[in-house]
Amino acid sequence: MTKNLVAFALTLLGVSLGSETPAAEQMTSAGAGESCARLRNAGVDTAVGANTTVSQAVERDLHGVRYCIVEGVIAPEIRFEVRLPVEGWTGRYLQTGCGGLCGTLAISEEHADSCVPVRDHEVVLASTDMGHEGMGGDWAARNPATRADFGHRGVHLTALAVKALIREYYGRPPQHSYFSGCSDGGREALIEAQRYPEDFDGIAAGAPALNFTVQNSFYHAWNTVSNTGPDGHAIVTAAQLPLLHAAVIAACDALDGSKDGVLEDPRRCHFDPGALACKAGQAPDTCLTGPQIQAVRHFYEGAHDPQGRRLVMAGPMPGSELAWEGVFVPRAGGDAIFSKMIVEASVPGLYYETPLAPGWKLDDLKFDEATLRSFRLRGLYDATEPDLDRFARHRGKLLMWHGWSDPHISPVNSIAYYNAVAARIGVSRTQEFARLFLVPGLYHCSGGEGATEFDVVGALMDWVEKGNAPASLAAHGDGVQRPVYAYPDKASQNAQGQWQRLIGEFEAHPDEWLGAEFFRTGYELK
Repeated sequence: MTKNLVAFALTLLGVSLGSETPAAEQMTSAGAGESCARLRNAGVDTAVGANTTVSQAVERDLHGVRYCIVEGVIAPEIRFEVRLPVEGWTGRYLQTGCGGLCGTLAISEEHADSCVPVRDHEVVLASTDMGHEGMGGDWAARNPATRADFGHRGVHLTALAVKALIREYYGRPPQHSYFSGCSDGGREALIEAQRYPEDFDGIAAGAPALNFTVQNSFYHAWNTVSNTGPDGHAIVTAAQLPLLHAAVIAACDALDGSKDGVLEDPRRCHFDPGALACKAGQAPDTCLTGPQIQAVRHFYEGAHDPQGRRLVMAGPMPGSELAWEGVFVPRAGGDAIFSKMIVEASVPGLYYETPLAPGWKLDDLKFDEATLRSFRLRGLYDATEPDLDRFARHRGKLLMWHGWSDPHISPVNSIAYYNAVAARIGVSRTQEFARLFLVPGLYHCSGGEGATEFDVVGALMDWVEKGNAPASLAAHGDGVQRPVYAYPDKASQNAQGQWQRLIGEFEAHPDEWLGAEFFRTGYELK
């Protein structure tokens, strides 16, 4: 990070480069090599409450740093990996989540670019594959017991195992424990706050797939059906997206008082793609056909039943058009639509106690309330419980963040959940331990237009360890530096081009969609 960005970050309230620990407090494992090997026989079963096998414990250099690398399996098949710094450990533990349906074992320290302890490899890192291998969902049909491992058990038991290994290796438990994840990792983060509030002191939940069951069914199925013509080919392809996006920005960019190429609150934009309708003699690459206009309208509207009742919180937001490519808009008309693959990988094996018959396809999904109610395993996966009282009493801190241009998961889900928490336990109490940041131009977890790089892990550590509640995040990218204020506040530029904070108000949690009760009263945990 350049010096000017560091200075910019320090000028924003609540933003830090991450808490540093004096060298005297850093830990070195005595006899580290021998100590690492002994972890093969650590015997963490009691702490985990399940049979746990440590299959590997060896020292290895990563990024020029010496780690004790531990790999293991928690019964039945939850694989995990831990990286313990041989020298310089600062008492911090960071567990990271995984995306999609997981199934891979990878540690990802995303959005921690200026967090000093992470940057300097002073934290214990860990992650899990959530109890299965492979990104598809066939594992759930083959072995229904793995559903609970994916739903909530994998992350929780991994946390217990890693804390036991930390105590064994360093001779003391972690001083501060953190979790950070995006997409399904964001869902995992909220599951931890809801189900296991004592596992972590600080939790960062990015673009959370909190409404998992509806997300991987109605949301992606609707966008697939809306973009499939009678010939089976895509109606809207990547070629139309730049034209559409430019028109949206031209129509709505100035609504927030800042013509910067991104929308501060896309919900204020009511762009109608019919404005791009082709006229006689107009070149096809400069306009949209009737079917293309209808498809785009359906995207924005979001899934609903034949009576017009909403089945999802919202569709993709205006301003997110360039991010649609590769999700529900393919590059060419004959290419496969990724959203269809998501639905067909999730619904048959994960959603029903008895898996659906082989051969089930997206075309078999009905957009109605009966189908919604048939998803009886929602309580196993969805992270929509609004009562975070236990996490608040644990003095935990929750930092949620979501990109306004996310094509996979509408940011309205995060807004709805945050508002539901506030409605359940009170606005002032919610703001004491939970903050939500909505990032203009940010795609799903990363990438996008404008300032889409920021440090959530450093801000979280600063909040947990120093009590500095983040009022804003310092975002940068594409030559832009700007603050992103905590919801419900927004940012705007004055006549001199200086950023200013606009005070907002909390919104009523949604009652206008068919799954609203899950955001209002929670559900029975499975």
